[in-house]
Amino acid sequence: MTVFIARVADQLWQRYTPQPEPPYQSHRFQGAGGVPIHGIVAVPPKAKGTMVGTYGIVGDLDNQWFLRVLGRKAYGQGYAVVLFDWRAHGKTMELSPTLTSDGLYEGQDFVHIAAQSKALGCPAPFWFTGYSLGGQLALWGIHYSQQAEALAPSPPITTEEIAGGAVICPSLDSEKSLRYLTNHPLGRYLEQAIAAKLHQLAEQIHQTHPGVLDPAAIARAHSIWTFDEELVIGPLGFDSVPAYYAASSPLPLLPQLQKPTLILYAQDDPLFAPELVTAVERACADNAAIDLHLTHRGGHVGYFSGQRGQAIAGDRDPWWAWNRVLNWVEAQSSHSAQTAQLKAPLVLP
Repeated sequence: MTVFIARVADQLWQRYTPQPEPPYQSHRFQGAGGVPIHGIVAVPPKAKGTMVGTYGIVGDLDNQWFLRVLGRKAYGQGYAVVLFDWRAHGKTMELSPTLTSDGLYEGQDFVHIAAQSKALGCPAPFWFTGYSLGGQLALWGIHYSQQAEALAPSPPITTEEIAGGAVICPSLDSEKSLRYLTNHPLGRYLEQAIAAKLHQLAEQIHQTHPGVLDPAAIARAHSIWTFDEELVIGPLGFDSVPAYYAASSPLPLLPQLQKPTLILYAQDDPLFAPELVTAVERACADNAAIDLHLTHRGGHVGYFSGQRGQAIAGDRDPWWAWNRVLNWVEAQSSHSAQTAQLKAPLVLP
């Protein structure tokens, strides 16, 4: 499933996604610390809410087709859509040399982007979403949204206007998963492929923003670990990669999340350490705000459903995970509306 999504589905996705591309408009957002962030925005007539999302460890808005599937489907169902290149990716990298922080600042970026999207006409409730490492960033966004007023984004947004979020195959513990990858035959191949793209990313930053990154450090960044060690942890104030991973991994956040959160997680995901299945179950067990859906199969951001699977799920297309996300958001919105009606003051004749 993982290989099919990575190598085949990118050639077929438009055939299986009949909804047209939304009429996106480019916008330059200001993230945490004033970092400029490139995004695209589309608002349908009478939008009933807003989906804010980004993608995984590498790529950009032009080639991350899985995120564009969400954009088409969400817009077609009446949601405003805000998709963005996160720090050091795509056009955001062209605007700023600021490197990644795996959620520590990207989570705040989600809140700032929601606030500025509101000013562009995107309505509440806002839902944060992402997959793979983007799922990690979205979980941090949900965490920071619980203190949205304290972040003082301009224009303002309230905590209540950010409803929650949904993530697909999120990265939960960076160190455990990276050690698992580098000790597994298939994992080593995947890690090397990702590391090569990260190295290319560092070279692009160096070419676009000369003098910001040390060429010698770029040359030494030949793995995911050394990329973070040579280029990331220093500016963030960490003295070691394990300390950085411990601080940015969202697994410890899960018991603290108070907003409705959907987590889709495949037990056969080849990118993450198998013991994290038990860890995420334990972390979510006593938190009624989290809907954890563990599946036996699915791979890493796979969940491509055949005709029989579509019939079982009642879906019209093969995008099982995005269908679950959108159905869940609809259910949450209906529940919130019913709760609001129950709380409304009784008007006597």
